Order: sequence, then C-alpha cells, then structure tokens
Amino acid sequence: MQLPAARFDRAHILVVGDVMLDRYWHGDTSRISPEAPVPVVRVDETDDRAGGAGNVALNLAALGAGASLISVVGADEAADVLRGQLQAANIRTDFQVAESKPTITKLRVMSRHQQLLRMDFEQPFTAADSAELAVKTEAMLPSVGSLVLSDYAKGTLADCQALIRLARAQQVPVLVDPKGTDFSRYRGATLLTPNLHELEAVVGACPTERVLVEKASALMAELDLQALLVTRGEQGMTLLRPGESELHLPARAREVFDVTGAGDTVIAVLAASIASGFSLAEATGLANLAAGLVVAKLGTATISGPELRRAVGAEQGVERGVVSAEQLQLALSEARAQGEKIVFTNGCFDIIHAGHVGYLEQARTLGDRLVVAINSDESVQRLKGPSRPINPVDRRMAVLAGLEAVDWVVSFNEDTPENLLRQLRPDVLVKGGDYTADDVVGWPIVKEYGGDVAVLRFYDDCSTTGIIETITNKQR
Repeated sequence: MQLPAARFDRAHILVVGDVMLDRYWHGDTSRISPEAPVPVVRVDETDDRAGGAGNVALNLAALGAGASLISVVGADEAADVLRGQLQAANIRTDFQVAESKPTITKLRVMSRHQQLLRMDFEQPFTAADSAELAVKTEAMLPSVGSLVLSDYAKGTLADCQALIRLARAQQVPVLVDPKGTDFSRYRGATLLTPNLHELEAVVGACPTERVLVEKASALMAELDLQALLVTRGEQGMTLLRPGESELHLPARAREVFDVTGAGDTVIAVLAASIASGFSLAEATGLANLAAGLVVAKLGTATISGPELRRAVGAEQGVERGVVSAEQLQLALSEARAQGEKIVFTNGCFDIIHAGHVGYLEQARTLGDRLVVAINSDESVQRLKGPSRPINPVDRRMAVLAGLEAVDWVVSFNEDTPENLLRQLRPDVLVKGGDYTADDVVGWPIVKEYGGDVAVLRFYDDCSTTGIIETITNKQR
C-alpha cells in the first residue's frame, strides 16, 4: 500500500477522556532490603509524563497536528504538572476540577530499564465530576477535524453517547479507544480500536481469521460502527469495514522494548490522518508504522512528525536512491527539518568514469545530502546528438544511485535543470570543470534565494567523449 506523506499541520483534533500523570522514579539496584525480601532502589532521577488522554494529545502535537484536550483532574500538584506539560506542547487544555478526588497518577519504580513496582493513586470519577464535558465538547467541535474518546475506565467518559451524538450532529468523525466489556457505550462511533483481548472479552474467542471477521462484522452492525481496527500485537492490525474486504497489516516492530502508550500513538495517528483527509486504509497503514516505532521506546512515548515521515520514506524507498521530483521534494523537506544542508549537481553522466566519482565525492563534502539530477535520454540527444546517450536514463540513474556519495538521483526532460532548481531550492549548486561561478547554468536562480554556487576541480583526461573516442579508435 502506498502511504501518504504524513503531514498533519492543517489538522486539529479534540481529545476527551481520562488524563493521568505517569511518574517514573529511576535508580540503581544493588542489594536486597534487610526489612523485607525486596530490592532497594536508590532513586537518582525522576520523570513526569502525561499519560492516557494526555499522551494521545502529546502524540498529536508531536505529529505536528493541532490538539485540544478536555478531561477531569483533581485540585493538586499532579494536575499542575499536567497542565504545564500539555500547555508547553501548545495543547489547549480545558480541565474540569474534581475538588475531592486526586488526579490519576501512576508511579513506576525503574531500575536498569526494568519496571520493579507500580503504585496507582486514583479514585474513580463520577458523572457529577464530568458533568461539564458535554458542554465543553460541543463548543469545540466546529473547529476540529476529528474527536478522540480516550477511555481508560476512570469515569471521565461517564456519558459517551452524549459526546458521540454531538459529534455526529456536526459530522465530526469519532474515534474511540475502548475499555471494558460494554461496547454499547460507543454505539454510533466512526471507529473503535480495541486490541484482540478487549474484542474477545466482548464477542468471544476468535481463534481464526474467519471467526474474527464474522464476529467483528456482527459487532459493527449491532453498534452502527463505520469501522473496527483490531490491534493484535505480534500479528499486526486488522481493519474491518462493513461491505469491504478486511485489511490485514503485519506488525512492523523490529524490537519490542515497551508497549506502554502504544495504543495512544495508534489512535493519535488515526485521528490526525482522518482529520487530514486520508482514507481509513491509509490512516491504518500510518498507524501501524508508528506503532512499530513507539514500542521500541521506553515508557510513555510519542512519535514525531519527522520520525514518521522518515519511516514512510524508508518504506517507500525514498530514503535515498532513485526518486521522482515529487518524492525528492518530500525527502528534502525532511532533511531540512533535521538541519541538513542540500547540495545539488547535474549532468548527462552517460558513462560514469573516475572523474565523475571524484567530482561527486568532492560535492558531497559541501553539505549533508547530495542530489544528482541527470538529463533524460531525449534531453541528452538534443545536447549531444542522435548517437547519445550510450546508456539509457534508467541505467545511468542506477549506477549513480549506487555511489556512496550520492543520496538521491532524479531526472529532468528539459535541456537545463532550472525548473528543478526553482522547485528544490538547494543550499549549494555545484558544477565541475573549468567554469566560473557566473557561467554555471542556474546560478542566478540559486543566488536569488540566497544559495551558494561552487565550481569544483576539473579532472584532466576524464571525459565521456574521450572514452567513446578511445573505444572507437581501438575498434578500427
């Protein structure tokens, strides 16, 4: 499946649900307590992170989407920490304060990257504690592209039906990360994202793919759902939609280090994708890729927009090598986001020789990424005559892409690369030979936007024309 570019900067998503503070205490363990048969942890580092619905919102912000969060907290220090962290990430927070309840806090004691103990500080919220959520949600729905209900069964989402009805009335897609065995609470939602264990707790065992599809389809019909995405651990994900074939995606994680918060990442990517206009299949593909990235991280973590786009680029084969102009623009955008300097050169490169290799190696030292643009076969014929090129464009590009110094190879049909230069705006335009900078084709374009032009060393006795003449003379 061809994945989209994963740009979410125009999307705004509202998250409503159970927010919690994930608190980590880290330290070394070297002895057993004399008081009880338990390890002694000497705490030397603490870390506070927003969890639950807060982590969904942080994932959205990290992806580059706009995010708002509505939830219930206590009147305590943990709530202040959550507000500070979320607002620092430009997440609009609107909390209803339950004066007599603590903010949900989960304290994990860690040693050598292993969790030794977890302590929960919480009291379930009641309908009275969350009474204002529907009014707050209705006020924000006109400005968002999707609504996420992040349910951790802590009481914040006491009345899911009211929120779903409000969203449907304004044609806002509703995505639910469900909990418990009563999925009727989510009737009418656009998409539910249970894991396989959660689904089986509702519909019964699903020992085969056929049974899974049958039971999930019946559940969708019963609850008036538009889709069901079942996350299945090492078996990947399955997207089911009424009247359509199921979509199975394999797990993408190379190494599973910690699954904490992985479901938050999945639903955040789904929500951002749908709010950006992507199809459910595309959204699922991106979510599956993001899940593979986040489980390789420790603790409650997020995936950034650049991380996901780099993964998409690697998936589509545009991390380096032969690319189209459109793929190259996306790749360069990600390179620039990482602060990388782009070097550009061009030519026919009909027969690659030592002069080309040395020249390209020099060019690569002028920046972090090297783009080589080559003339198409038709363009070479116009410039060099009907007997050229010796090698067709696909072979010329393949050879260049195999050179260590070269990151991307792209072709152009015009006689000059000026249109490409206007599109790509490289930091440095490079040409080899006995030119002056003013003689280089495209230098006014590059200079106009503030780029540099460099002329590199000319290699004597290295030219394609010379090689062809030598071969021709030997054949006579």
